[in-house]
Amino acid sequence: QVQLVESGGGLVQAGGSLRLSCAASGRAISNFVMGWFRQAPGKEREFVSAISWSGGNRLYADSVKGRSTISRDNAKNTVYLQMNSLKPEDTADYYCAADNSWYVRQEPRHYNYWGQGTQVTISS
Repeated sequence: QVQLVESGGGLVQAGGSLRLSCAASGRAISNFVMGWFRQAPGKEREFVSAISWSGGNRLYADSVKGRSTISRDNAKNTVYLQMNSLKPEDTADYYCAADNSWYVRQEPRHYNYWGQGTQVTISS
């Protein structure tokens, strides 16, 4: 089992930045693809970003590409999502997830473990 706990959310003005963290426990995540997803009120959960085991392969949704950077520190069992130039449409609950496969994928159904989420609100 892997337990994931997100942190770093909050209320930020448009144009600002946030760094989300996802701390894992229970197992080392070095052999997990890690992903970030978000869900806005009334909308389906959507892919934001994912990173391979070593960090060498990173995938981003078009909506955040160029404004966000995913990274991981396997020694700390932690994954990060740096978000810049935030927009009101980035407002959502952000979830960290772990996929115990080799492939970096966007579909939520591939991810085995999920955190409880951290709320991000961007004011205009």
